[in-house]
Amino acid sequence: MKEPAGFWIRFAAFLSDGIIVWIASVLLTLIVYGTLFNTPRELTNMLSLLYTLLLPVFWAGFTLGKRMLGIRITKMDGSHPGLLAMVLRVIVGGLVYGLTFGVGVIVSAIMIGVREDKRAIHDFIAGTQVVYD
Repeated sequence: MKEPAGFWIRFAAFLSDGIIVWIASVLLTLIVYGTLFNTPRELTNMLSLLYTLLLPVFWAGFTLGKRMLGIRITKMDGSHPGLLAMVLRVIVGGLVYGLTFGVGVIVSAIMIGVREDKRAIHDFIAGTQVVYD
């Protein structure tokens, strides 16, 4: 079993992915609307959803941020996550975090920090883990 990735490396990958999605949104806004400003929030949200949901399915558990930092999402048996696992992880996990008004996010951060396996709530929902590659 590979070493689980801790809080700070996962947080850095999350921030990196956010910057990447933001840049893509701004560039797409420039192409479609001819301006660098006033990027529609819906566009950014849709790009972010598709990026976090589909890229790990097609790229063996990596997003660009995770790849840069040498970590990846895997299923508990070490295999690559499929579409169902990513739907559970991103959409159902996101619903849990929203329904708990963010308390679930705080609990997940603590879980990653203190649990030996470094798994968060969305990892348990989806049967996934984040490990060093």
